[in-house]
Amino acid sequence: MPAQCYTSPVRFVETEHLLRCVHCGLCLASCPTYVELGEEADSPRGRIHLMRALEEGRLEPTPTVVQHLDQCLGCRACETACPSGVEYGRLIEAARPFLEAHRSPRARLGRAALAAVLTSPIMGAVAMAPLRVVGGRRPLARLARRAPTWARPWLALAAAAPQAFRRAPLPPVLEAEGTCRGTAVLLAGCAPSRLFSTTLAATARLLARAGVRVIVPRVRTCCGALALHLGQADRARSLARETLRALVDADWIVSAAAGCGAVLREYDHLLPGDAAAAAVARRARDPLSLLYELGLPAPRRSVDRRVAVHDPCHLAHGQGVRVEVRRLLGDVPGLRLVELEESDFCCGSAGTYNLTEPELAGRLLARKLDRIVASGAEVVAAANPGCLLQIRAGAIARGLDVAVEHPIDLLAAAY
Repeated sequence: MPAQCYTSPVRFVETEHLLRCVHCGLCLASCPTYVELGEEADSPRGRIHLMRALEEGRLEPTPTVVQHLDQCLGCRACETACPSGVEYGRLIEAARPFLEAHRSPRARLGRAALAAVLTSPIMGAVAMAPLRVVGGRRPLARLARRAPTWARPWLALAAAAPQAFRRAPLPPVLEAEGTCRGTAVLLAGCAPSRLFSTTLAATARLLARAGVRVIVPRVRTCCGALALHLGQADRARSLARETLRALVDADWIVSAAAGCGAVLREYDHLLPGDAAAAAVARRARDPLSLLYELGLPAPRRSVDRRVAVHDPCHLAHGQGVRVEVRRLLGDVPGLRLVELEESDFCCGSAGTYNLTEPELAGRLLARKLDRIVASGAEVVAAANPGCLLQIRAGAIARGLDVAVEHPIDLLAAAY
């Protein structure tokens, strides 16, 4: 790619962070887009080279350059593989607002509108209302399998939404069963609260069973993760501040969505100098990790299923939680864990990636489904709403007889 005579109007990241990459290439095999596309510019070290050239004014942010950076999933698998400790997730996160400024006005408006809809309590509820009506309906799933190729993924995604059931809302406080071992604030979030209320309720009750006093804020807020995915950093910071105002003092801050949990753990980076944000970053925990640490009583029922665990990117690479999920599920009578090859390879959901980069997201989903079929699993456990919808939609479109569930729901069936 030839160098251009261009001066960057802003510096979007500290150069020293870019220089940590020694270009050893150990990240290449872990990067889903590089493995799928085979292009150096679609690898972590290739993108770091592009970001550094943009920073130094040696490269113009042409549509081709922007596309290579847009195709990054932000999965952070390269961080797990990197021997030099490069914080790649923060690099690409810092580059995205810079990229937004160099899109066409129409593209900027579209992405800003998507961020606004997904993260707004009112607009998000209106946008997802149809999914709550048609989600989980078998006729829609059959229609998705017979639809034209261009329409099949979208119909399948609608069919993948959980069927809505009327349930009493969670009380503001669930007292711990037995001796109280601490207090946790359970953040409902935006998409999780709209589509996965059953999982949220199960999370609260399992934590209570493990001896945790659970506080459920009445004000439903968005952590800002989806806005960050779309390069809307200012909106993400505003949403983070709203979340901080909704919190009360607690030992742990818990989210059942892996993507939200990963962002909460980095609130000190999102809001530097904010003491409350730093406290949240220290106390944020994934509920599966916390349940494993505290321990649960013996399961009451058996779950006779073959289960493969898909490791969501922001759980495995963003929070370092892998073994805990398998240990908890392994304690359930009758449940048999089967190996899933490339279990920590991104499924293509990646926040809003399946909406903004549907072609490549579809290729990654097809790869994931092939591995699931080879595993012989009856159930795929995935601890993130985006992964649940993406993999479930893929299974519906392909006609696979496999369920896709949150590990929390599998544990709830046993307890």
